[in-house]
Amino acid sequence: MRQSEIHRETAETKIQLSIVLDGSGKCDVQTGVGFLDHMLTLFARHSLIDLSVHAKGDLEVDAHHTTEDVGICLGQAIRQALGDKTGIRRYGHLTLPMEETLVTTAIDLSGRSYLVFTAPIPAPKIGDFDSELIEDFWQAFSANALCNLHILLHYGRNSHHIAEAIFKSVARSLRIAIEVDPRQTGVPSSKGTLNS
Repeated sequence: MRQSEIHRETAETKIQLSIVLDGSGKCDVQTGVGFLDHMLTLFARHSLIDLSVHAKGDLEVDAHHTTEDVGICLGQAIRQALGDKTGIRRYGHLTLPMEETLVTTAIDLSGRSYLVFTAPIPAPKIGDFDSELIEDFWQAFSANALCNLHILLHYGRNSHHIAEAIFKSVARSLRIAIEVDPRQTGVPSSKGTLNS
């Protein structure tokens, strides 16, 4: 099975995260940040990745360190679970509607990190969650998964819907990219590697 487990401990956070790529979307998430838990649950359900996250962070400061460090750990776990990436589709993209909102995401598990985040979120906060942390989460994820990730908001009014559409669309794009292609032999790259 393609799976991995990450432990990260700093002066700011302590995180245990595990994934099973070929799962069914089972989710056990406890970060102490309610909105992040909601987004990670959506991510698991739509990617069909089994996800367990237990995090303790310096929430007396704010949710920044916890959110960013969970993104780091999720990216590392994806990279680790994919191994040498033999047989995967590598690319995935999806345009996802969420009521009045429309978001497109595209991902390349290239072994090189790059984030393009063109998704302005109207409200500075969603509940007590700082909206700017959504971009920070995906920046941390892409840097540690070593993937190209493009997130484009075509239009949308409701900040919660925009955030939800982003997480669902990335999950669905990733689900396509990590899928094993029965026609693919070896690594899907003319370089012969996707890890550098």
